[in-house]
Amino acid sequence: MVPVMAVAVVGGVIAGLQMPAAQAAPALPAKTPAELLAQVDSTAKLPPLTGTVVETTSLGLPQLPRMAGPTSVSSLLTGSHTLKVYYQNPRHYRLAVPQSLTETDVIRDGNTLWVWNSTRNAVTEYTWPKGALSKPAGRVRAQLPAMPVLTPQQAAGQLLTAVGKTTAVRVQSNVWVTGEAAYQLVLAPKDPRSLVGKVVIAIDAKYGVPLRVQVFARHADAPAFQVGYTQISFVTPAPANLQFTPPPGATRTTHSLRAGGQGSQQGTGAGPSSGPGFAGYGSGWLAVAEFPQSALGQALGGPGAGSSGQPVPGTQPGMGAISGESAAVLHAMLAAAKPVHGSWGNGTLLTTSLMSMLITNGDIYVGAVQPSVLYAAVGHTH
Repeated sequence: MVPVMAVAVVGGVIAGLQMPAAQAAPALPAKTPAELLAQVDSTAKLPPLTGTVVETTSLGLPQLPRMAGPTSVSSLLTGSHTLKVYYQNPRHYRLAVPQSLTETDVIRDGNTLWVWNSTRNAVTEYTWPKGALSKPAGRVRAQLPAMPVLTPQQAAGQLLTAVGKTTAVRVQSNVWVTGEAAYQLVLAPKDPRSLVGKVVIAIDAKYGVPLRVQVFARHADAPAFQVGYTQISFVTPAPANLQFTPPPGATRTTHSLRAGGQGSQQGTGAGPSSGPGFAGYGSGWLAVAEFPQSALGQALGGPGAGSSGQPVPGTQPGMGAISGESAAVLHAMLAAAKPVHGSWGNGTLLTTSLMSMLITNGDIYVGAVQPSVLYAAVGHTH
C-alpha cells in the first residue's frame, strides 16, 4: 500500500460534484485566510455526522485495465469510489466502501478496529491498549491499515501540511456544497517546479468541516483532484450503523498492537509490514517519495503477494514477476512512458499534468513535481 498511497497523496484526480450555474453564492460574514486555516486545522473536533463522499481518480494516464477492489492500483489511479461515512466521535465511526456485489467496511469501536471484506467474508481485527493512539505513544497508528479512500477531512489535513512560506494563501468566493454554505480557501505553491497550480478547500460555514477538496494542475481550468460530500447531515449516526459482529463463517485474523510498535498476531492473514528502501526527498509541494521496484511488484501481485506471474518488459529484475491483470496495468503505464538519461543515470519517465514517476536503478521516484526534481532526488533520498 505504500507506493499506492504515495501516488494517491501526491496526485489523485477527482471529478464530479459541479454546482448549478444558476445558484447564487451564499452571503457569509467575511473571514481571513488565517481564520479559515485555523478552522480547518481544528477539525479533529468534528461534530457527529453521516454522509456520502464521492471520489473519482483520473491521473491523465492511458486507459488502464480494471481490477477489482477499492485499493487495487488501477482503481486508485483511475477509478471512482463512493464512501459512506458514519461518524460519532474519534473513537466510534464506520467507513463503508460499497461496490458492485461487494463492500469493504472499516469500523472503530473504542480500542478495537475491524476491517471487513464481504466478498472474501474476511475480517481483520486490530486491538490496542488504552491511550496508545494518543501522543506520545502514536506508533500504533503506523500499524493500522491504510484507508481505501480519502474523506475531505483527510485530504484537507494532508494538503495543509504544505502551508508555509512556500505557499500563497487567499480566500475565494463562497459556494454551496450539497446544500451547505461554505467558504473557499485557496492554497497555491509559489515554486513553479510543483505541478500543482492551486488547491481549493470548501469549508462548511457553521461547523468548519471540509466539505470538498479540489486540486488543479498548473494552467488548468478544471480540477484534477476532487473529493467531496454529495450528501451530509450533522446528526449522530444510528447505533446500528456503528455496531459490528463478524458474520458466521468469516475468516478472522487478529492483531494486538502495542505502543512500542510491536504486535502479536493470530489467524491466517499477514500483519502490517514495512521494509528498507523507502525514503523521501524534499518537502511540502516538492516532496518526492522513493521506494524499491520490488515494493511495486508486490503491490501489483508479484512475489510476496501469492501470485506466479512473469516479468514485465521494461522493468528491472528487482520488480519481480507480476501476474495477469496487474501485468496489463503496468504494461499500459510503461507504454506511455519514455526513456530518459542524464548525469544521474538512465531510467523510464511517466508524466501527467499532476504527477511524475521515474523508474531507475531499481527504485521508483514519484511526486507532483517536474521531472527535474525527480532527477535531483536520485541517490539523495537516503
